[in-house]
Amino acid sequence: MPPQQSDRQQENSAHATGRRETRTDSPSVFAALNRLDRRRFLGVAGAAGIAATGLGTLTACTTGTSATGKGAEGFRKVKLPTYVPANVAPADLAGNAQGLDAAYLRYPKKLVRSVPKPPGDGDSISALTETFTTPAPAMDRNRYWKELNKRLGSELKMNIVVDSGADAYLTKFNAIIASGDIPDLVWFPPNQGLRKVPQLLQAKFHDLTSHLSGDAVKKYPNLANLPDYAWKTAVINGKIAGVPVAYGRMGQIYVVNEDFWKPVGGYAFDSAQDFLDKGKELLDTRRKKYVLEPAYVNAHNMFAQWFGAPSSWRLDGGKLTARYETDEYFEALEFAVKVFKAGLFWPDPNLTTTREKMAQGTLGAYVQSFPSFLVDVKTYEFPFGVIVPFAAKPGVTAHFDFGAGSVGFTAISKGADSKRIPTLLGVLDYLAAPFGTEERLFLENGAEGTHHKRTGDGDVVLTDKGNAEAVTTAMPLAFLANAPEYLYLPGKSDLTRRIHGWQQELLKIGQASPVIGHYSDTNADKGASLTKALNDGVLDIIAGRKSLSDFDGLLKSWRSGGGDRIRREYEESLASEKKGKQGKQGK
Repeated sequence: MPPQQSDRQQENSAHATGRRETRTDSPSVFAALNRLDRRRFLGVAGAAGIAATGLGTLTACTTGTSATGKGAEGFRKVKLPTYVPANVAPADLAGNAQGLDAAYLRYPKKLVRSVPKPPGDGDSISALTETFTTPAPAMDRNRYWKELNKRLGSELKMNIVVDSGADAYLTKFNAIIASGDIPDLVWFPPNQGLRKVPQLLQAKFHDLTSHLSGDAVKKYPNLANLPDYAWKTAVINGKIAGVPVAYGRMGQIYVVNEDFWKPVGGYAFDSAQDFLDKGKELLDTRRKKYVLEPAYVNAHNMFAQWFGAPSSWRLDGGKLTARYETDEYFEALEFAVKVFKAGLFWPDPNLTTTREKMAQGTLGAYVQSFPSFLVDVKTYEFPFGVIVPFAAKPGVTAHFDFGAGSVGFTAISKGADSKRIPTLLGVLDYLAAPFGTEERLFLENGAEGTHHKRTGDGDVVLTDKGNAEAVTTAMPLAFLANAPEYLYLPGKSDLTRRIHGWQQELLKIGQASPVIGHYSDTNADKGASLTKALNDGVLDIIAGRKSLSDFDGLLKSWRSGGGDRIRREYEESLASEKKGKQGKQGK
């Protein structure tokens, strides 16, 4: 898929138009990273793109990504990096390459060293990245950063953009591209309004295919440990454009407070109607107890999984049907309207204390990405549960929507000599070291004695210095490269086992968008704004400001505004990929 999020992720971020949300800092190093898909940037749409920086002339440098299908022709030629599981301290509960996270009940005592020597070449390395938490202390007064430079063997000079709720990264990115002074390493986010990405990559960044495709990636064991679904998001026009920034594959879920649901026998449901009936029974407006957070579009997406809607698109015989066009999606919308009319949503759409209400027992469920859910269970103390999607009615097969498995990729600028590519990939390999390695312990927790200490049970606890330096500096590092997700909840081994079990259940019914790994110019240019417009209308329908009959008009506008063109471009890419596979089988 291109360097923007899937349609499903765009839809799920649209609820932000209806409410604000507080975010508390977590003791986890990657707390802010794990909240990303609930942040504004994943829903950015219609922002001025690269063309505004003077790079409009790059259209003449096209790599062929267009409605003609030439970009699709290029896509099928790439061979993804060979997957080789990392040799790390064994997990207590094994994960797999399909998205099941390895689980550790205790921090491993014996760690593996995955990078035998510093990967740097002694020269400084520049990088453009972003942080969504407290800015890191400057390098000259940051012991973690100084130690990192020693372990890398090069001084890593990060230009860290602090998310300010506006288009901070987009603005900085465009300014740097326009200046021509492009850092060695540049993070391409899933969606911050970037335009003409294929042309930009060809003109200004190295093609990394020969360095990473197939067995070539084995030179970088930690990169070889990244799953296929993550690598697909870094393929542009048949070339590997960068190293994917790994992120959990598990998508969004309904998180519950188990105690809240005990009066109705728990949170297992036979049907959507059963869910509605139990919700009505639990609703207590006098005591200000409500069933669902006021994230209407997110709730609709959860319901759509219960009704069996596809993840962004349904592929049948080479033809694509958008999830918006399916009966299942509309049935879920009808159900969402019923839920709203029944009063199950918290009445204030600007609720800012969702987790606090959950912990108090005055709110029954909220939508969360699975990685962010792992942060929440470390931060809050209440009996967590997860609603595994169930059949909304007889004859329906419920689904669980996977995420893309990455938050963009990091590309290498042509300003860096091609001879340095192995060095720069080695640095990214270090930053992608998985849990169970010495490198990951340092990256997330800094130096022992200074930034963290071990408890009597062997768990790792950050010091004040660790929270000030390790956490804040690791955050922007995690946007350059990151390890596959894992489960480690200090002192919560029983909950860890349960979460691992929930993941196994979700994997059984998981579905991925059929267009991940395929590129559409129109989707890159208009997809986010089209989805936002449609979801704004859906929000109004659920909230009663528009009627269900208005949905046909919303869908028509989506199709005529670019949806049909997006469909056509994806279908051409899928057909080309199928042709390529058939050609290989015939040889």
